Amino acid sequence: MSRDIIILECTEAKAEGKPTSRYNSTRNKKSLNTPGRLEKIKFNPFLNRRTLHRELR
Repeated sequence: MSRDIIILECTEAKAEGKPTSRYNSTRNKKSLNTPGRLEKIKFNPFLNRRTLHRELR
């Protein structure tokens, strides 16, 4: 399979002292367009707004 399962974690929740939200997603292993960590805007239910989520390694 050429796709990896990754975990996306909220970057803003730690600074505010709230629980972090996590999402599971997949990414293409061989893609040259995303060589670094993947970042997506997802909803954080603890902060009740959309925040930046970054890939965990």
